[in-house]
Amino acid sequence: MSSATCTRFTAEDAMAFVRERGVVLVSARGSSPSLVEAIVGQPIKGSWWGHPESKRIFATLGRVTQSREVLVCRLGGGKVTLVHRRLWPALARLADRFSPEQIAQVRQEHMASGRHANRSVPFLEWASQSVMQEARALSEQEALIAFGAWLPPSGSAARVRRPGTHSS
Repeated sequence: MSSATCTRFTAEDAMAFVRERGVVLVSARGSSPSLVEAIVGQPIKGSWWGHPESKRIFATLGRVTQSREVLVCRLGGGKVTLVHRRLWPALARLADRFSPEQIAQVRQEHMASGRHANRSVPFLEWASQSVMQEARALSEQEALIAFGAWLPPSGSAARVRRPGTHSS
């Protein structure tokens, strides 16, 4: 993609990118596309903070991560991951297949000192009643089809107990 094309990748384009793909890594390399690389239109070596487009990347990421349509979590191998709202019911239906850390919402808070701190919001706190209701309406098979590529391998250590149950 030429630099003229890259500069036209707006926050709206970034939201469309997340909406269309459903699950997107922010900047890490993995099995899912990287939003940062989509913003600049090419792979980035090293940290995006050192990229000439870092201010635009930061502004675009800020708009996307503040959207009510996007869950910011660490679903993809501990890497910051964006999950579009359309997949939240499937994620909720399959929540017991992920570790609590993977499906906790990551919120960035601005401290009085000017620094930023990440706060983790547990799944059962961020998942609304409507998301949980939609999740109950899905069969496990429907959820697997919608979200399947992001599931940990069967028998993975990431499998956790269902909320409200006790482990032995």
